[in-house]
Amino acid sequence: MSKRRSEGTGAAPRGKKVKDEPSPTPSPCIGPPACNGAGNEVIKDPFCDPDNPKKVTFQDVSAAAYKIKDGIHHSPCIKSRMSSMLDMEIYFKKEFLQFTGSFKERGARYALSQLPKEQKAVGVIAASAGNHALALSYHGQSLGIPVTVVMPLIAPMMKVQACRSYGANVIIQGNDISESKVHAQKLGQENGCIYINGYDHPHILAGQGTMGLEIIEQVPDVDAVVIPVGGGGLIAGAALAIKNLKPSVKIIGVESERCASFSEAMKAGKPVRTEVSSTIADGLAVPTVGVNAFATAKDLIDKMVVVKEEYIALAILRLVELEKAIVEGAGATGLAAILEGLLPELEGKKVVVALCGGNIDTTALGRVIDRGLAADGRLIRFVVTVSDRPGGIAELTKLLADMGVSIKDIFHERAWLKTDIFSVQVKCVVEARDKAHSEELEAALRKRYDQVAWLPKYF
Repeated sequence: MSKRRSEGTGAAPRGKKVKDEPSPTPSPCIGPPACNGAGNEVIKDPFCDPDNPKKVTFQDVSAAAYKIKDGIHHSPCIKSRMSSMLDMEIYFKKEFLQFTGSFKERGARYALSQLPKEQKAVGVIAASAGNHALALSYHGQSLGIPVTVVMPLIAPMMKVQACRSYGANVIIQGNDISESKVHAQKLGQENGCIYINGYDHPHILAGQGTMGLEIIEQVPDVDAVVIPVGGGGLIAGAALAIKNLKPSVKIIGVESERCASFSEAMKAGKPVRTEVSSTIADGLAVPTVGVNAFATAKDLIDKMVVVKEEYIALAILRLVELEKAIVEGAGATGLAAILEGLLPELEGKKVVVALCGGNIDTTALGRVIDRGLAADGRLIRFVVTVSDRPGGIAELTKLLADMGVSIKDIFHERAWLKTDIFSVQVKCVVEARDKAHSEELEAALRKRYDQVAWLPKYF
């Protein structure tokens, strides 16, 4: 193992050239304020400087592995039951089994452990709506370091309460994470707390890279590793570790179609702001990827793919049914790419898929499972016109019962029907065994009734 770095928090190096060596310890101050042109004060983060991005090194990751080994769960990497059905040998790296439910603990633990003694007494601050806040709060409590997290108004109350239970000072401020970040940086400057970027601080990247070390240890003959991508911290650190230990391994990044910020950065050759839409994979919804993450990862990633929302929902469903695992949308995105058929080159290969988080909202889980059932062709909505005379609807329900189809919801209306006055339009939501069963149902309905609208689309 390479020699460890000194116990300082590395700052972004000065000068226009990307550096590979560790950087010196900065002062606790976040940086001088500037103006973004809209009258809002912008505080420069010396650890994440767009003009001077810092490449993390393999030595940094090795040092992180040594420093965090006693505080992080060595998560399992187990062969999946889905291997035969997907024609590849799939192993799931189960990072959702970390204590707070995500890989974020690796970077948080290392970043906190690298603080100088005097800074540990002052504490740190961060902006996060979820996993980074949880990880920092938990490990701050474990290491006796004060932690303040600024969370947006949209942050799930369950996560807010969890952070407070870990002893963090939680401040609810901002309509979104960008506003929360501005507030957190201002507070950090005022109070002397170092701001820790959850996906781009160099120590965060080095800590996340320890997952890559474990993957090579657990599956030494792996052919490809599929990693979800948001801000880029996980894929940067993990790709660095994996490529150094086994250069032949293919590194594949996966993003949601609702926020393909890393793919856009790869096209532009630099991080660029990308439009973000509401997504099941909310943990990946980072409009601009990290500058250090991009500098570290851009030459190590072999392929980037973008998945559709329905396949993320389907991946969550598959994991619940076949792996007995509750995984959030961001964590299931890697599997979604395989289910969507975006990675045919991996057939017959040994593939590790990172399941990087399990903190899905309980209230959202039911809705996501329904979306997954619909994407799988097992939850079906159709509209059929039947006779409004006695027995008309009974005949329809008998047909469904004879085929073994379960009715979830049924509704009929007469007023807006423009055909026979003695007809009624029946809207049904039903559950079939699988896609083939639903196709049988469609064929039977079309054979029996003249007017059938199958799977009407919502906009």
